[in-house]
Amino acid sequence: MSFTRRHVIKAGAVAAAAGLLPAGFVGPAIAQGARPRLVVIGGGPGGATLAKYVARDSQGAVDVTLVEPKERFATCFHSNLYLGDFKGFDEIEHGYEQLTEGYGIKHVRQTAQAIDREAKSVRLGDGSDIAYDHLVVAPGIDLIYDSVEGYSEDVAERLPHAWQAGPQTQLLKAQLDALEDGAQIVMIAPPNPYRCPPGPYERVSMMAHVLKAKGHTRSRILILDQKDRFSKQALFMQGWQRHYTGMVEWQDPSIHGGIGAVDAASMSVETGFGPYEADLINVIPAQRAGAIAVSAGLTNETGYCPILPESMRSAIDENVTVLGDASIAGDMPKSGFSANSQAKVAANAIRAALTGSRQFPARYANTCWSLIATDDAVKVGGSYAPADGKITATETFVSQLEEDEALRRQTQEENIGWYEGIVADIFA
Repeated sequence: MSFTRRHVIKAGAVAAAAGLLPAGFVGPAIAQGARPRLVVIGGGPGGATLAKYVARDSQGAVDVTLVEPKERFATCFHSNLYLGDFKGFDEIEHGYEQLTEGYGIKHVRQTAQAIDREAKSVRLGDGSDIAYDHLVVAPGIDLIYDSVEGYSEDVAERLPHAWQAGPQTQLLKAQLDALEDGAQIVMIAPPNPYRCPPGPYERVSMMAHVLKAKGHTRSRILILDQKDRFSKQALFMQGWQRHYTGMVEWQDPSIHGGIGAVDAASMSVETGFGPYEADLINVIPAQRAGAIAVSAGLTNETGYCPILPESMRSAIDENVTVLGDASIAGDMPKSGFSANSQAKVAANAIRAALTGSRQFPARYANTCWSLIATDDAVKVGGSYAPADGKITATETFVSQLEEDEALRRQTQEENIGWYEGIVADIFA
């Protein structure tokens, strides 16, 4: 279906009459015969998916601009498999060429510095402004470095967090590969809520896999957790005992007595029961929504962005949609799968508002796979829908302790297949 000026004006009128468009939502642009302008901040699994689906399904009726400074995006999901020697770094990096060439999306390689919600414009890193009729904010997370005493962005160049995939991931990999037998790794695991709940513990599994493969029988990994429980805990602890006996130790606050300062000079972590020295320290600090969401006033006291569960639209600004890790998505965890699922719901809602097309009821899904050892993968996930003012789980599942080797191997095959499918869904 092609869209003429008359079609666009009519679509705007229909959407406004149906209550899909808030006051002032694309009215001026439509009245002038221009295509409604959608600006998307962030080119990860939330932002890139949404940009693609709106551009593709509107058949050119919406002007879509993706604001993302990177030329290539490294996925946090499966970055642990790179750490564990199951993937090369080039296998977790993806470009935006097919989005721009195939769907007409404009890729603006700038940082979004500020959002003027009243003027409906985004200030870019070069000082220029880009106007929008609707804005999507999908910036991921920012790390609260000082949530761990002694930690900072500078210190992270010696004690990597690797919780934003890219150079930090490669730094952690280089440090892991340089360890000698008998080395001690200390990980500081983050408090809730944070990106990818099982992620730190899959990372420990992949570290242990690398050490075991090298014959490092005397090396140890200590997890100092700020929580008293974690995602898939029984499955991970069973896996560590089975594959890496005596190598991995997990301590909750009742054991370590509280995490104090990290010291990059002495390579030590202070706890309530004394210091631990280490050869590699992986600090994963507390997190909040990306800085652009915070500065734009889209967050609440939690540091994340409240949304309407039917559409992912911001509960603070009706002209803004928030996706992925930056959002408060009810029962959904912060994961790449979640962001991709949320983006499809939001794309349908935005396209309906901007073009008068049909809006379908929101349905969400998520699965998080974790690799513990070669061909030993576990998963957790569920289906979700709006209920009681939030995104609510309607069905959940988790791998069982008594599963046989064939099922665990099949789960890993699913994991690999899912990755290939989701990156094609996002970037192709």
